[in-house]
Amino acid sequence: MVSGLIRATQTAGGFGTVISKGDRDSGIVLILTMERGENIRLWERMPRLDGTRPFLVSKTQNVDKKQEFEEYLRKRIAQDPDSWLIELDVPNAERLIAESTG
Repeated sequence: MVSGLIRATQTAGGFGTVISKGDRDSGIVLILTMERGENIRLWERMPRLDGTRPFLVSKTQNVDKKQEFEEYLRKRIAQDPDSWLIELDVPNAERLIAESTG
């Protein structure tokens, strides 16, 4: 899934990279999205009542409180040391994530 998201981002003319490599089998995937370095959002899979687990925005960076976002991200990663963190800088990240993760 991680390599597919990065390839899809690059195909769309964006930039994608792995910031932190997690466990291949048990690590959760956290996705940082932005467009030209702005509008930073953190996505993670969230369970729904219908049994699906789509990627949803769990945190949005407030430009006046960047440190708050960074602290949240540090704590979130510390909860699961096997987690992956990837960065996607691309327009329409929401659509790209939905199409790439089904």
